[in-house]
Amino acid sequence: MAKTTNNGNSTKSPAKTKAPSKGSGDKKDAGKAGANKLWGGHYSRGPAVLMQKINASIGFDKKLWLQDIEGSVAHCEMLIAQGIIPEKDGKRILDGMVRIREEFEERAFPLFEEYEDIHMNIEVGLTEKIGPAAKKLHTARSRNDQVATDFKLWVRDALDAVEFALKDLQAALLDRAEEYYDAVMPGFTHLQVAQPVTFGHHLMAYVEMFGRDRGRLMDARERLNECPLGSAALAGTSFPLDRHMVAETLGFREPTRNSLDSVSDRDFALEFLSAVSIIAMHLSRFAEEIVIWTSAQFKFITLTEAFTTGSSIMPQKRNPDAAELIRAKTGRINGSLITLLTVMKGLPLAYSKDMQEDKEPVFDAAENILLGIEAMAGMVRDMTPDRKRLYESAAEGFSTATDLADWLVKNLGLPFRDCHHIVGRVVKQAEEKGLRLDELTLKDLQKVEPKITAAALEVLTVKNSVKSRKSYGGTAPENVKKAIKVARKQYIGE
Repeated sequence: MAKTTNNGNSTKSPAKTKAPSKGSGDKKDAGKAGANKLWGGHYSRGPAVLMQKINASIGFDKKLWLQDIEGSVAHCEMLIAQGIIPEKDGKRILDGMVRIREEFEERAFPLFEEYEDIHMNIEVGLTEKIGPAAKKLHTARSRNDQVATDFKLWVRDALDAVEFALKDLQAALLDRAEEYYDAVMPGFTHLQVAQPVTFGHHLMAYVEMFGRDRGRLMDARERLNECPLGSAALAGTSFPLDRHMVAETLGFREPTRNSLDSVSDRDFALEFLSAVSIIAMHLSRFAEEIVIWTSAQFKFITLTEAFTTGSSIMPQKRNPDAAELIRAKTGRINGSLITLLTVMKGLPLAYSKDMQEDKEPVFDAAENILLGIEAMAGMVRDMTPDRKRLYESAAEGFSTATDLADWLVKNLGLPFRDCHHIVGRVVKQAEEKGLRLDELTLKDLQKVEPKITAAALEVLTVKNSVKSRKSYGGTAPENVKKAIKVARKQYIGE
C-alpha cells in the first residue's frame, strides 16, 4: 500500500487502475492486504481497494498526531497509576511515545494508508519500537473516545490560536483608531451619506465586533473543556479508571458525564465553525469597506504594494486582492459549518462512521480564518487614510441635516416630526441651489422657518456635528479617545 509522509505526499506512485467489469469490484480486489491486524480478528479477507480508500482518513487526520500522543501518554500514566497495566510495560510505552514524538517533529515518522488513521499508525509504530507491550496501551480505550479526545484537544488549540489572532487585529485597529480619532468622515446607512463620524470611531466599531467574537470563542472553549477519554466505545468500561486524573493531565476542567454523549458529541466542532463563520462575516464586512474605500470613486484610503496586486493588462491598476480574498473565504468557511451540520443531523447515538467527515471542514476553516484575520491585521497597519478626502466627503450629502432638526427641537421647542419636515424643505432648497447645508445663509434658512437664528449656522458644519455627538458611545473625538483607553484595558490588557 502507499506510504505517506507527514505532509501527505505519497512516496510511492499508486498503481494505475481501470474500471471494474460489471459484477466484479469488491470480490476482485478484496483480501490482497489481508485482514486488518488491529481489529480484523474475525475477518478472513481484507477490504476491497475502494473500501480501503474510502475508509482511510490518514490523509487528513494526521494533523492530530500531537494530540494523539498526548492523549495516549495521559491514558498510559493513568493505567499505570491504577495498576491496570504493569508499571514496566507502561514505562516502555511512555518511552516509545517519546521516540515517536521526536520522529514526528523531525518529519521522519512513516504513515501508511492501510492502517486507516493516525491513531492506528501510531499504535503500529509503537509496536514496532517496543514490541508486545504496546498492545496494552489500548486497554480500557476505544478509538471512539480516543478520536473525540484528540479532536477536542485540536479544536481547543485552534480556538486559542484564533482568539490570539483576533486580539492582535484589535490591537492594530486600536492603534489606527488612536491615530485618526478626530479624522472626520461620512457615516453611512444604505451606503448613502447619513451623518458625520470619525475614522477612529468607525474602526472602533470593528474592535467591538471582534471583541464579541473573542467572547464566543471563549464560551465555546469553556463548554468544550470536558474530557471524553475513558468513555470507551459508548458504554464506559469495567476497568477501574481514574478519568479525573486523565482530564487534569490533559488540561480539561473535568471528565464528560455520559459515555454515549461523549463519543457521539461534535457540538464543540460545530460551535467552533459557528464562531469562525461569524468572524468571517465580520471580516467580510470590513473587507467590503476596504474595497470600496480604495476605489477611485471614494479614495478614502490607499494600500501599498504589500496588500495589493496589479493587472496583467492595465498598468495603472492596484487591486485590493487581499480584501477580496478575505471576503470570498466567508463562503468557504460557511460551507464548512453547513457540511458538518448536515453530517450530524441524522445520526442516532452513539458513534457512526459518518463522523469521520467532521475533521476536514474544521481543519480547513481554522486554516482560512487564521489567514484572513492575519491578512486583515496586515491591511489595517498598511492602509493610509486621506484626512482631506474623508472630510470633504463628510460634508457631502447634507450630512448635518439631523443636527439642524435637533437644534430646532432644542431652541424652538418644536416636535421633532415637525422639525423633520422643516429641515426636509431646507435640504430641498440647498439641492435646488447646488449648495451644501453649511453654505446656506441665515436668510435662506429663515425662508423656510422665520424663527431660525444665526446660532443655527454653527451646527451645520461637519466638524461641529461630530463634536456634538457626546452621548455615551457617540462619535465625538473625546468620546473616541476614552473608548480607546477602555478597550485597550478590556481587550488588550494594557
